[in-house]
Amino acid sequence: SDLSLSACISSRELFSPSQKYQLLVYHADSLFHDKEYRNAVSKYTMALQQKKALSKTSKVRPSTGNAASTPQSQCLPSEIEVKYKMAECYTMLKQDKDAIAILDGIPSRQRTPKINMMLANLYKKAGQERSSVTSYKEVLRQCPLALDAILGLLSLSVKGAEVASMTINIIQSIPNLDWLSVWIKAYAFVHTGDNTRAINTICSLEKKSLLRDNVDLLGSLADLYFRAGDNKNSILKFEQAQMLDPYLIKGMDVYGYLLAREGRLEDVENLGCRLFNISDQHAEPWVVSGCHSFYSKRYSRALYLGAKAIQLNSNSVQALLLKGAALRNMGRVQEAIIHFREAIRLAPCRLDCYEGLIECYLASNSIREAMVMANNVYKTLGANAQTLTLLATVCLEDPVTQEKAKTLLDKALTQRPDYIKAVVKKAELLSREQKYEDGIALLRNALANQSDCVLHRILGDFLVAVNEYQEAMDQYSIALSLDPNDQKSLEGLQKMEKEESPTDATQEEDVDDMEGSGEEGDLEGSDSEAAQWADQEQWFGMQ
Repeated sequence: SDLSLSACISSRELFSPSQKYQLLVYHADSLFHDKEYRNAVSKYTMALQQKKALSKTSKVRPSTGNAASTPQSQCLPSEIEVKYKMAECYTMLKQDKDAIAILDGIPSRQRTPKINMMLANLYKKAGQERSSVTSYKEVLRQCPLALDAILGLLSLSVKGAEVASMTINIIQSIPNLDWLSVWIKAYAFVHTGDNTRAINTICSLEKKSLLRDNVDLLGSLADLYFRAGDNKNSILKFEQAQMLDPYLIKGMDVYGYLLAREGRLEDVENLGCRLFNISDQHAEPWVVSGCHSFYSKRYSRALYLGAKAIQLNSNSVQALLLKGAALRNMGRVQEAIIHFREAIRLAPCRLDCYEGLIECYLASNSIREAMVMANNVYKTLGANAQTLTLLATVCLEDPVTQEKAKTLLDKALTQRPDYIKAVVKKAELLSREQKYEDGIALLRNALANQSDCVLHRILGDFLVAVNEYQEAMDQYSIALSLDPNDQKSLEGLQKMEKEESPTDATQEEDVDDMEGSGEEGDLEGSDSEAAQWADQEQWFGMQ
């Protein structure tokens, strides 16, 4: 196309005006696929100018009845399609305003569903919710089964009943489509933050023969269990989805994060390698590798990997949380706050986004801001075990609100006796009050139906306080079997071993060797190395 265009300039009679227009579009398309977006926009603009001149010529010189010209003109790319491609270029260049402007220039009646869909997404990103809702509704008017448009409307707080009414005619006219109304109802619950009802509704869908073993539904279930704080069921559903689709990428960033939290770092590393083999152009593999680095205490490398994931997908909530957590642990709290706020904007119903922001406020001694945020979350997402525990966490930071924290934690544990975060905070409160027997009873009860590294370690601490040294050692050992990288459990076990045989010099030397030549030195060295190459990236920090 480039050679032909040069020839066209040298000899204008070589190609007809319509052929020149077609050549310009071909050339722009090839530039777009080579990711030369600015150059592509330039050539698309030239093509539109050529089309405009062509239209004027055709008006001045009406058709002479030449049969050969009719098919050629019919095969020419439409002006609307060219404008859509220009908008795609602008979105790739992150020039959303220019993309909106070019699509807004297309008359409403000429907009195809994909143009309205792109406009709706751009309006939503720009915060123009009313225009976004209008565009999504126009997509549904033309394509009543456009599920992305349905999800877009639900995410903008449009009532589920209103959205369902726009699809009712098509549901009634097509056999075996009655599940769609239940699907809409389920995702309406998802977007209002009602995780329990969303889980129940999707479970009822998943049990139906038509949608049994659907990977997308299993992924949604896994994500909902994660949001509800049920990590065990979340991991189970992610594993089911993986077995059904070994090339699954969506949601694997959350799965990797959950595995890393449980101390299964070898599994996280294997997952990251597998995802990179599938695609390195998605955020998920980078986030999974970042989680491995973060929980190995290599925060600089985790920061780099999180930034890379954001570069690939600026809407990746998990990438923002990873980068925010790494910044916080590196002492760059104000930068971390920016990332957590962006995560909240993208996922206002995800509690872990608020938890990250509140941890930043507490780290900078901004207890008042933390309290305001915790109260807002409590009012917005409702009084469930998670929000009650989050509010109690902030109350524990102020001696004046200790009693309020106790009341909130009791309420949380009444709702969910197995909620680990609530158990941990209640144990912390009992430790302050030196009520060790009550703490031991609480922890034994929580561990009756589940096994968790942190709970076993805290139980070990409590048992030490009441001089039950042998059982304390057992608890520390169980904790380390669940998470070999848990430093506090290792320290507790080493302390017990020292106290049990203080005269055993050989044992002390072994312990000293462990402390001096363990993984910690390797991690520090790798962290320093990661910092050296990570700082070379211009987009490493938050601009």
